[in-house]
Amino acid sequence: MNDYLTIIGAGLAGSEAAWQAAERGIPVVLYEMRSIKNTAAHKTDNCAELVCSNSLGNNLPYSAPYILKEELRNLNSIIISAGDNNAVPAGSALAVDRDLFSKEITNKISSHPLITLKREEVLEIPNEGPVIIATGPLTSPKLSLEISNLIGQDYLYFYDALSPIIDANSIDYNKAFYASRYEKGGADYLNCPMNEAKYYEFVRELNNAQKVPMASFEKPVYFEGCMPIEVLAERGPKTLAFGPLKPVGLIDPRTKEKSFAVVQLRKENKESSAFNLVGFQTKLTYPEQKRIVRMIPGLENAEFFRMGAIHRNTFINTPGLLNNELELKSKPGIYFAGQITGVEGYLESASMGLLASLSAIAKITKTNYKEPPTSTALGALINHLTKASKKNFQPMNINFGLFWVQEMKIKEKKERNYKIALNALEKIKNWRDDLNHQLGSAA
Repeated sequence: MNDYLTIIGAGLAGSEAAWQAAERGIPVVLYEMRSIKNTAAHKTDNCAELVCSNSLGNNLPYSAPYILKEELRNLNSIIISAGDNNAVPAGSALAVDRDLFSKEITNKISSHPLITLKREEVLEIPNEGPVIIATGPLTSPKLSLEISNLIGQDYLYFYDALSPIIDANSIDYNKAFYASRYEKGGADYLNCPMNEAKYYEFVRELNNAQKVPMASFEKPVYFEGCMPIEVLAERGPKTLAFGPLKPVGLIDPRTKEKSFAVVQLRKENKESSAFNLVGFQTKLTYPEQKRIVRMIPGLENAEFFRMGAIHRNTFINTPGLLNNELELKSKPGIYFAGQITGVEGYLESASMGLLASLSAIAKITKTNYKEPPTSTALGALINHLTKASKKNFQPMNINFGLFWVQEMKIKEKKERNYKIALNALEKIKNWRDDLNHQLGSAA
């Protein structure tokens, strides 16, 4: 057993794991293959680069994502700290300037005296632990094969898609308006309204547009929370109007009316020079993306900083493979963290890095560790990963359905969520205090 922690992958989970260990006095060797070898989705070699949306999810008080954020803040998370420091206006969501976000994390990681950041591709899993595998859904083919051999089974997978990002200077602001749904959080979104005729024309052309084909042997499995817009459109002509293009809660200040459908754009950076299309993940070919997006009122002359794309995300069948400390049952000392474990979402991935790191620290220091209570967001996620059905295991965001608490029986939703949140935050603080007593504080 080494007296230092090896981490493979400097994404959200790996960066969080490294930070938690180093802040508690544990030396860390952190491997990252970028820029030696790039992935299909990353654009930089920064730690914790956000490749899909720039949103870290709902920040509305007493929502399930809010509880997770508050728990991370209580545990000195480097990811949520960088998110708060580099936030951009996004209504009730916490969205960030993705470049400044990843640069802050990279600077903190690379300058920490107890973290050695090595830029190289890991092809073999070290024999001496503890080792945290946090290579994410875009693990390199060679290491993927190594992991498959280690766990004794093939990966599961789903397809994830990216939304286009457009140049703010190419938008016709005379046809769009700023507002947040139900006026929550200020007028932070740019809204492109559609009348009924324009909407149905848009859906028709979207259904007829050329898509990037999948390989003949691949089944198109998508995560429901990140469904390509053209796949949603195939479910019925009104699906988008009741989904990502729903006009509910948005009133055009010029006409004082609700549109038939609305395409929302969210700021990508603090300078407001770029916007991404909310809920517009797509696998359309590049020429068709330009044609379809330019049908949207206000985006007729849209110029693209990044086109939408689709990529395959792999994850392990965690139930049965990992214990409640995220440690491989068949080989103690090997941990998995992040999206590869079967959580979905940036902060959910970072959370698994945090928890795997705490467990590994306990092994190094020969101290006791117990996972957080299931009445907390962190505990609820661990419980899902390790107790879900092995036959139908699928990625999951944090949501109230995962919480195992008496308050779930309260019928009135607002009261129920409020009490679950208060209970979770009280329990996480008690758990943190016990943890700091055992492992030392990361504050």
